[in-house]
Amino acid sequence: MAIRVGIGGWIFEPWRGNFYPPDLAQRLELEYASRQVTAIEINATYYRTQTPASFARWRDQTPDDFVFSLKASRYATNRRVLAEAGDSISRFVQSGIAELGSKLGPIVWQFAPTKRFEQSDFEAFLRLLPDRHAGLVLQHALEVRHDSFRSPDFVALARKYRAAVVYTDAGQFPSIADLTGVIVYARLMSANQRFKSGYAPKALDSWADCCREWAEGRNPLPADAVGERNEGSDRPPKDVFVYFINGAKERAPAAALGLLQRL
Repeated sequence: MAIRVGIGGWIFEPWRGNFYPPDLAQRLELEYASRQVTAIEINATYYRTQTPASFARWRDQTPDDFVFSLKASRYATNRRVLAEAGDSISRFVQSGIAELGSKLGPIVWQFAPTKRFEQSDFEAFLRLLPDRHAGLVLQHALEVRHDSFRSPDFVALARKYRAAVVYTDAGQFPSIADLTGVIVYARLMSANQRFKSGYAPKALDSWADCCREWAEGRNPLPADAVGERNEGSDRPPKDVFVYFINGAKERAPAAALGLLQRL
């Protein structure tokens, strides 16, 4: 098991002179960021198709033990009928992600806040997600943003297909803490400008405790669980991915570093 902590992307002007050294060339920002945190979630893959050359360049600029999470194409998830997403899913998977090799982490499928849970259609979508590609095992994480997903039926589906449900601390989206996949995936969006580290020190202490429990296969947030709970002793350890994304985004690197120090 491993606990990885990172940020969303690496190109953000307020990080220059704040997270990045003032004299650092922009072309070296990924190289620098990947040596401060242990993972980065790429958002650009959500908006447009990347090239194999881009994935290869990102692979070569980062350390051997680094991992990228990828947000899957919005054309696969922002549609009325998810069961019809097969072509968009294939185009994304075949766009060159295999160039990342061992640095390919989870794929995040983000759904719009207006997308409601429809069980049969959502299961049809999950059946379309490939388990492997070019010899690589693919790990899938589902970020849902409508309250209708706070349903035991949704959690049961995610568990059936071994997909992680993304946990978030953002008040405007449902926080679903059920452990459904072989990984745990958290997107923390409540960084506050008042704190130099984005979160209060006690809050980062709590997140570090959560990470340790997640890695041991336990759910440290039972109040946010929706589906059937596994209280037995057969809970396998899990790889954990935690990203500081939004809120006071200029504080995200400091929050990630603060959590890494605690771990």
